Amino acid sequence: MTLKNDHYTYRITWSEDGNEYVGLCAEFPSLSWLAGTPEAALRGIRKVVADVIEDMQKSGEAIPEPIANKHYSGKFMVRVPPQVHRKLAIEAAESGVSLNRLASAKLSQ
Repeated sequence: MTLKNDHYTYRITWSEDGNEYVGLCAEFPSLSWLAGTPEAALRGIRKVVADVIEDMQKSGEAIPEPIANKHYSGKFMVRVPPQVHRKLAIEAAESGVSLNRLASAKLSQ
């Protein structure tokens, strides 16, 4: 089976241990596919994902939404220890920027 409008997030990486390429899918972290070329690893993991989705549909399981299809507000809360909060607040003040801007810059590095 192949998926129509496949918007899942795939990554191909090299496995030194296996001496092969590994195909991965962020939305299905338990799945992988090993192959001799990056192209074959991508084809393999896409087929595995399509087969798993087909099985999930047959059994009535909820299918993960592709990350690319989700809408993000740009806001999320991060809890840090008080001493880290203080350190970042001081760094932001010394840099003349808001704590939010400093945290955003650090997270985007």
